[in-house]
Amino acid sequence: MGSGFTADNVSAQTGRVFLITGANAGIGFETAKLLAARGAHVILACRDAARAEAAMAHIRAEVPQADLTFQPLDLADLDRVRDAAAAVLAGPRLHGLINNAGVMIPPRTLTKQGFELQFGVNHLGTFAFTGLLHRHVDHRIVITASLAHKEGQIDFSDLSATRGYSRWPRYQMSKLANLLTMFELDRRLRAAGRETEAVGCHPGVALTELTRHLPWPLRSMTPLATPFFNSAARGAWPTLQAATGPKVRGGDYVGPQGLGEISGPSGAARATGRARDPRLARELWDRSVELTGVDPGL
Repeated sequence: MGSGFTADNVSAQTGRVFLITGANAGIGFETAKLLAARGAHVILACRDAARAEAAMAHIRAEVPQADLTFQPLDLADLDRVRDAAAAVLAGPRLHGLINNAGVMIPPRTLTKQGFELQFGVNHLGTFAFTGLLHRHVDHRIVITASLAHKEGQIDFSDLSATRGYSRWPRYQMSKLANLLTMFELDRRLRAAGRETEAVGCHPGVALTELTRHLPWPLRSMTPLATPFFNSAARGAWPTLQAATGPKVRGGDYVGPQGLGEISGPSGAARATGRARDPRLARELWDRSVELTGVDPGL
């Protein structure tokens, strides 16, 4: 796979179509801007139309030739996920589907269908959207995980945290679910003889809008820690490698190469044995089909 991947390694993407969820801010925005600069048609799939339009205006200010489209998508409502997928299926085929959108450690909130928000958005919404679109993707499906997956445990007995809610463990669980799904999706794509690949990535520790729910003492310290963390632009390097890297293969997992995988250029990342457990992945897959009503047919 190689290591040391940065924005400079992204080749021309003219004629290719990428859909990026949560592309109006942070890593998704930086990914969209860079791919547009390389000539791709980028679909920004976002919940808030005004923020998406503002993001596209910012990109066009820097990349006047940017070819951008807005697609409404609310991962917290499976009905809207189906609507968005139907709209995408009516359009051009995708070279890459980049599942970037997510939420991190919010107060306990429920999705439209009553799931705990982190599991509902980060995993179930992403699972359903990918399940509906995978046949429309020609090259790569990217799923964004996190260093937080390493402490994650899937609580199958209480997936929506009805018996009590703790923000970090539920975030860790959702990110473990993302990685389990990536590995399982790639296994199933291969078994089906598909050329489409599933690839995972994580941004290290990037200073983005996701940090807005951190406790105030931690948020107040982030300026001091900035030199040690990734900016949003640098945090996008693993996403860009996962989506476009020529040496990346299905089932690969990429992230920053610096100390502790916190920052730096992108290369091979480390996933836990739990994240690679096919039995656990199959159980999660089956429960996800049951909860979302979306069977990817793989």
